[in-house]
Amino acid sequence: MHETNTLLIEVGALLFLLGLLGRLSRRIGLSPIPLYLLAGLAFGHGGLLPLNASEEFFAVGAEIGVILLLVMLGLEYSANELVGNLRSAAPAGLIDAALNALPGAAFALLLGWDWVAALVLAGITWVSSSGVIAKVLGDLGRLGNRETPVILSVLVIEDLAMALYLPLVTAVLLGAGLMGGGIALTIAVATVLVVLVVAIRFGGVISTLMSAKDAEALLLGVLGLTLLVAGFAAELQVSAAVGAFLVGIALSGPVAHHATELLTPLRDLFAAVFFVFFGLTTDPREIPPVLLPALALAIVTMATKTLTGYLAARRVGIAEPGRWRAGLALVPRGEFSIVIAGLAVSAGSVEPRLAALATAYVLVTVVTGPLLARLPDFPWFKRWLRHRAAAAQRRELARVAD
Repeated sequence: MHETNTLLIEVGALLFLLGLLGRLSRRIGLSPIPLYLLAGLAFGHGGLLPLNASEEFFAVGAEIGVILLLVMLGLEYSANELVGNLRSAAPAGLIDAALNALPGAAFALLLGWDWVAALVLAGITWVSSSGVIAKVLGDLGRLGNRETPVILSVLVIEDLAMALYLPLVTAVLLGAGLMGGGIALTIAVATVLVVLVVAIRFGGVISTLMSAKDAEALLLGVLGLTLLVAGFAAELQVSAAVGAFLVGIALSGPVAHHATELLTPLRDLFAAVFFVFFGLTTDPREIPPVLLPALALAIVTMATKTLTGYLAARRVGIAEPGRWRAGLALVPRGEFSIVIAGLAVSAGSVEPRLAALATAYVLVTVVTGPLLARLPDFPWFKRWLRHRAAAAQRRELARVAD
């Protein structure tokens, strides 16, 4: 009973603090994500006042938070829109991998690490945080923007790529042979294809099983189905986030509309828990020794990720402001990067500084990312874009005149 009382006190106090921080962030016009992360650092391992009794609660809540963020993102789009976006964004996915995975691998080799560490760091710098980006887009009111489907396409391609990358890197870290890696990869590919087919072919049937008129039944049904599919996906070495996202796109019509309204408060609660837990599991004492290398890597890959989004948006005819919004929105890394680093640490066969470097790197990108995402909304940035457009027009007129 004493442990339960302590759990209630810790969870209640931290959630109340998050409420105050969320109110403060909106008063000053910022996303609350960096403040949630700093709160986690303050009360996590090596922080000011470690919270031991509630750590398991926040771990489970963090998993649910990522799942809810992705299912809510999926509810914004239909299965046909997803397929169309994936086809149009396939070249952007290749550019994304080249621009963001290669710098991580090269950085590891420059530090004198082996090829296994280079493979792990490539994954850490490659994939953006779907959870953080979904939260930022919601906070900034951009879910309906023209560039948002482009951002979504890049994220989905990354998540699907992770469904193939994670089994492979796990096999490499454990020293498994080609047979073991091939089996893991085959299971991952088959699972993704099955879930995609079910979502696209039978999405209407799934929606008919839910009643948009009964709020309680709809909430329980959508939440239960999302957690079920996400859990099975994770068991089969496929991203739980991918499973949750596909559930979202499988639902359509009034069911999707009412489910969005019902799940929004839950998403906000557990998303905050996710960001706090990320900070709780990070020991601030490990960050200073690797901070400078992490900053250097973050600066390079934030620039390459911005370029990725910019080029992807330009390919589909998005105007200049939307290109910058797409590029800057993709900057944060998060849940997948930490998962990849955790696999490497568990294997115990890679560079020991990798975990601290990955943590510092993710913290830099996840704190600065939501701030950078706001740049296109500032008046001075809009003026700069207008000057660029005017200069480009003058150059074009001069070229035509010549």
